[in-house]
Amino acid sequence: MRIASYNIRKAVGLDWRRDPARILTVLEEIDADVVLLQEADKRFGTRAGVLPAEALGDMGYRFAPVNLRHASHGWHGNAILTRLRAERPQRVYLPSLEPRGAVSARVGGVTVVGVHLGLTPRTRTRQISTLEEKFPEGPVVIGGDFNMWRKRGEGSDHFRLIAPGPSFHASRPTAPLDRFALKGVRHASAHVHRSPAAARASDHLPVVLELEVES
Repeated sequence: MRIASYNIRKAVGLDWRRDPARILTVLEEIDADVVLLQEADKRFGTRAGVLPAEALGDMGYRFAPVNLRHASHGWHGNAILTRLRAERPQRVYLPSLEPRGAVSARVGGVTVVGVHLGLTPRTRTRQISTLEEKFPEGPVVIGGDFNMWRKRGEGSDHFRLIAPGPSFHASRPTAPLDRFALKGVRHASAHVHRSPAAARASDHLPVVLELEVES
């Protein structure tokens, strides 16, 4: 199973133009079974999603139903795109001074969780503890923008953290903000997806995990 995580910055590229077509091009390049998106919805008003659902459908993707607002792709900007059946979709409140939350679904026998963690180490530690309590049993894959600038970042007693490499800023990647956390699964590889399209579509590059799943 190929799982990607991508902070799409509301489809606003490095030229400050909102262009969902560029995000679609990057998703086609990655060709993942599951994509965990961050900043997938506009921040104000109806908080509408920024990607065209019809075009995503042509690519075989559907959003897991974790949204509260009809026009939104997800919740607190986090969304799950999947080509596989999504079961048990849910929203998870995360402790923070600002509104934060995670979204999850059971896909292909694995619980996938999309997150956009807080800006301070103390907040992130509390949020990771909340996720450890919420998902005590594997197999679980958490993916998202962890906002951890250092390679090691904050640790976890129950999840194995994977930092595929520098994914921010897309114009000159130096910080490994985008990561995965695993429990009860094995991964074959993890990498940062680099391409001319990805270097323009958002200020983050996607990260990709190749997961070993028993058939």
